[in-house]
Amino acid sequence: MEQETKEFNIMPRIGDQAPDFEAVTTKGTIKFSEFAKDKWVVLFSHPADFTPVCTTEMSGFAQRKGEFEALNTELMGLSIDSIHSHLAWVNNVKQNTGVYFDFPIIADIDMKVSKLYGMLQPNESETAAVRAVFFIDPSKKIRLVMYYPLNVGRNMDEILRALEALQVSDANGVAMPLNWKKGDRVIVPPPKNLDELQERIDGDYPEKIDFYLVKKDL
Repeated sequence: MEQETKEFNIMPRIGDQAPDFEAVTTKGTIKFSEFAKDKWVVLFSHPADFTPVCTTEMSGFAQRKGEFEALNTELMGLSIDSIHSHLAWVNNVKQNTGVYFDFPIIADIDMKVSKLYGMLQPNESETAAVRAVFFIDPSKKIRLVMYYPLNVGRNMDEILRALEALQVSDANGVAMPLNWKKGDRVIVPPPKNLDELQERIDGDYPEKIDFYLVKKDL
């Protein structure tokens, strides 16, 4: 029993390499380490097919798939359902709403991937994955993790905002302030030595609270 509890509580952390796996999906069998080479991946779980909150969320991902593609990002879903359930659900939603879940959805019927990623949390459910979101960069490193309970849907605007913030930060060596969105000023990293400190003090920046909080435009 103790071993089983530890297995459920494995939770990859920010900075970890994303656990590798091979799984059956609605797009065929996929080995994760070979999926979406040179791209970001947003891996997300939902509790169950043919449920209302999950249908709204998966539809949201599908409807905004083009925005993720524009950010060099592939989507991959997961729930503890069979491949037959996934296929039926995808078809049902397409027939009823016209929205097509055109990205791989893992059929994690043996809960292997859910356990690898800490998506099973016993105090919430031992048989349904919570609403987890993993942001994984092209080197397959986990960069951001979000967890939501079974009864609260995610915010698609925030998922896209966070993804873009990570990419802009990487590309420019800057940090992002509260509520940052594309076009907003970014934070210049705090100084690490006296020369950098003096540069922050003397530098001509559009917004400077003090040497430790300086913003600039990109």
